Amino acid sequence: VQLQASGGGLVQAGGSLRLSCAASGRTFSRSAMGWFRQAPGKEREFVAAISPSASSTHYTNSVKGRFTISRDNAENTVYLQMNTLKPEETAVYYCASTGRLTVSRSADDYNYWGQGTQVSVSS
Repeated sequence: VQLQASGGGLVQAGGSLRLSCAASGRTFSRSAMGWFRQAPGKEREFVAAISPSASSTHYTNSVKGRFTISRDNAENTVYLQMNTLKPEETAVYYCASTGRLTVSRSADDYNYWGQGTQVSVSS
């Protein structure tokens, strides 16, 4: 499984970005997907996750109501719509796949990782 994240960039506080993550392989529709982020000098943190059928989604509390994770299994792509961005959300954003059906908030449960895309939010 290979994951390719894109869509990052520089945006002003309050702005929006939509991240995409294209996956290779035939297991995408049977794999839970997640987004994580890592700011300079900080540990990688969970942002959002989605079940294989998109029937369930999970978010870290700080992004609830502003971020939306979604997926298109026909296109092997997962998305993260980010609205009302804050400067403290500047980070490298990573998409990841568990390779399994179970959704997880733990990075340890994700077996495949993309290369990351930089999101910078100016104040």
